[in-house]
This record gives sequence, structure tokens and C-alpha cells, in this order.
Amino acid sequence: MRGPDVPAKALDARALAALAANPGCRRRAILDGAGVDKASLASALGSPSVFGQSQFAFMRGNAFEARVKADGGAELLRLVHEKLDGRAAEPVGAEVPDLSASGPEGRAARTSLALREATRTPGTWTLLDHPMLALEVAGSPAFLEPDAVVVHPDGSWTVVEIKSFPMLDGAADPAKVGAAARQAAVYVLALERVAAHLDPAPRVRHRVLLVCPKDFSNLPTASAVDVRKQRAVTDRQLARLTRIEDIADELPDGVCFSPELPTEELTEAVESVPAAYAPECLSACELAFHCRARSREAGAVTRLGRPVRAELGGLSTVEEVLAAARGEAGDPDDPAVAALRRAAGLRAEALAMAGVGSGGVAGCR
Repeated sequence: MRGPDVPAKALDARALAALAANPGCRRRAILDGAGVDKASLASALGSPSVFGQSQFAFMRGNAFEARVKADGGAELLRLVHEKLDGRAAEPVGAEVPDLSASGPEGRAARTSLALREATRTPGTWTLLDHPMLALEVAGSPAFLEPDAVVVHPDGSWTVVEIKSFPMLDGAADPAKVGAAARQAAVYVLALERVAAHLDPAPRVRHRVLLVCPKDFSNLPTASAVDVRKQRAVTDRQLARLTRIEDIADELPDGVCFSPELPTEELTEAVESVPAAYAPECLSACELAFHCRARSREAGAVTRLGRPVRAELGGLSTVEEVLAAARGEAGDPDDPAVAALRRAAGLRAEALAMAGVGSGGVAGCR
């Protein structure tokens, strides 16, 4: 057996955004594509993850979303009208189609039909509550469920993201807004795939609506967020992903990623797929602690961050970097090696002027 023998966990937009941010990580690509629960996997490997949302935050988010969508989504549509389409007629008596169907494929088909019908009914507002969208990722389908999609009277489509973090004085935490924008960009891409099958293709708006609690209350407020940059980056990165089948073909026969396997055997299976660890993984991947430990053991410079790795050229380990700086190894004509030796010389000179022993480059932390 080549693939993992574990219950499949569906890809969501958050996972796709993280995957697109690190397209060179084959480990994440194969595990996400196969639906492996990485949190359970990390615990079985002895490196449990703290990544994820607390149960309290999850319940608070659900309660806030229910409030925003109450009364047929009247408040949500009011915010869309106010922030994105003030020239259109006010959203009174908007349509809220039933999107229920059997399985994700059925729900995606029902969503496509509802979008088509709404687009062909000009002059009306339509709210799609938790639609299902399909997006091909590395040769495999992923089913995505945005909080809402609104069809405007002119037939254009808008993604709505509802988050439980607050907007204080009209502004929210930039890091959280950035994460929400990357997630919304995945939904915009998926909507564009649906729109491409219609003639004429409706416009998918690149300004999404981010809805959050106002200040410290439970009252909703909103902000329009332009996700064109995030959409372009995500589209490019997803296109670069190696097809999951190609990665799977390189796995040893019989490899399995079940968390129930003995730790040694499971570790060997996970290590059979190369990873591309970077510090950013700590906020986006459940396996980050395991991969960081392995990166430290190998002395890989990737753990110092992608910008540092890019500056070091062909030097891939900390030992190689230190040896090059000391003049013990490396091509002196290599710009990275020359820069390291120059930096080591400046450091030694500065310490000498300060009357402190340099202790050698190896003393650097």
C-alpha cells in the first residue's frame, strides 16, 4: 500500500493557504492530499501541536456567525451594501437558497446551480450560506466551505469571511487580517473556477468582506479587504505544487501514516517524504515541532528563515556556514562565502577594539 491507511480529513481553505505558502514541502502536500490528520500524527510522533483553535473560541465564533446571519442574513447584507455596493438598491427581501445535498460533490453542484440562477436574476440580492466550492489542488479535488457568498444585483459575486477577533476603532490585528485574506483568496480562486463555466462569466469581486465583532461587543462591523495580491500568490503557488500522485509514486512500497503505528515505524514513514521546514510553519502546520526538531538535528539553515537561506546560496547547514566563515571550506569566489568571511573579519575587529576576545566564529549564536 502506497497511501496512508487513516480516516481522511478534508482540506479546507486554511490548510490550502498554508500549503500554498510553502509549495516546496512535499510532506505537507502528500499528507494533506491524502487527508491525514496531522494533529494526531504529530502527537503519535511525540511532538504534539498547539496549533489550532480552542473550543471556547470555536463556540464564540459560531455564536457570532449565527448573530450575523440572523433574520435571513439582513445584517450581513446590510454590511455588504454599505461597504462594497452602496449604489445598488438596498438588500430588502434577499433570496437565501437551500444548498443542502448529499455529500460534498452534491453540495458543490447545488451551489453552482444556485449561483447560476442568482446571476440570471438581475436586480436581486442573494445570500448563499455556507456554500460548497470545489478546487483542484495538485491533481486532486478539494472541497471548500466559505462562510458566505453574496450575489449582487449586478450579478457579481463577493466572498464573506466572518471572524471572531475584534475590530478596535475600525482596525483589527494585521496578522489575523492577513491570515483571513489568504484564506478568502482561496475561496475567490474557487469561485472563479465556477464562474468560468458560465457564459458570460460573472465578475468575482477581489474585495472581500471581513466581518468581526465591533470593539469589545458582540455587534458586527465589517471592512472591505482587497485580496488581489493574496489571490495571485496563492494561484501561482498552488500551480507549482507537485502532483500528489507523483509524490506518492516515489514512496516506498507499503508506507503508511497511521498514528496507531509504533513510533519508530511511523517516524520512518514520515521521514520518507522530504519536508521544507521554515519558522513560518509554526503558525500554520501541526507537524511544525517535529520538522523543526529534525531540522535542528540536521543543522539545516532553513530553520533560520527563508531570507537567510536565500542569502547563503549553496551552503545548506550551519556547520558549512561556520566553516566557510572561518576560511576552512568554501570557494572564496562564492559571493556568500566572501560575505561570510567579511562579516567574520568585521566581528573579530570589533571585538578586538572593544578589548574582548573573539572566541572564534564558532562562538556565534
